[in-house]
Amino acid sequence: MTNEIKEILSHVDHTLLAPTATRAEIRRICDEGVKYGTASVCIPASYVADAKSYVGNRTRVCTVIGFPNGYATTSAKAFMAADAVSRGADEIDMVINLGWLKDGKYSDVEAEIAMVREACGDHILKVIIETCLLTDEEKIRMCEAVTAARADYIKTSTGFSTAGATFEDVKLFKKYVGPAVKIKAAGGISSLDDARQFLALGADRLGTSRIVKIVKEMEAQGN
Repeated sequence: MTNEIKEILSHVDHTLLAPTATRAEIRRICDEGVKYGTASVCIPASYVADAKSYVGNRTRVCTVIGFPNGYATTSAKAFMAADAVSRGADEIDMVINLGWLKDGKYSDVEAEIAMVREACGDHILKVIIETCLLTDEEKIRMCEAVTAARADYIKTSTGFSTAGATFEDVKLFKKYVGPAVKIKAAGGISSLDDARQFLALGADRLGTSRIVKIVKEMEAQGN
């Protein structure tokens, strides 16, 4: 494995969020995350405690809150975030309330992010805004809200809607988020070339299951 591929893998949140995911599949994801040095493994909240017990400090455990539709109440999202952290989650990826955004309730969306931020304590919070459903103006508003609420990352997509990350959205994020906010591209990242381009444009994390699969296939072919 080249140093360049190792560097790409170090930015990957190795992800399994299928509703049918089993304990054995989650543990396989964990094993792969450890072996390939990914930034984290991103898994359903119900598996966090088992995964954390299994991996210890060998990799970071990430989970999702209000996923994938974002319309749980604010208090429910805050509870879910605090509960996940108490069970061993190192990182939280939350989905915003898209209906509020469409209603122009920007301050309410910002306040919700801030409440989940507080529930996470000093753990990493990433905010999923589901770019494929938004106008550019709404994306810019969310860059501002995520920055004001002091989240660590703005994230493009759940991977469960009509489309995933695009290069254009990462460029827009880079222009409008505050200097303390990092960018996570997620959904539809299907090649090493995609990964390279997203990182070159300013993404710090890549939410994907395919990059590890590609690297495993390369190893099997002796590359």
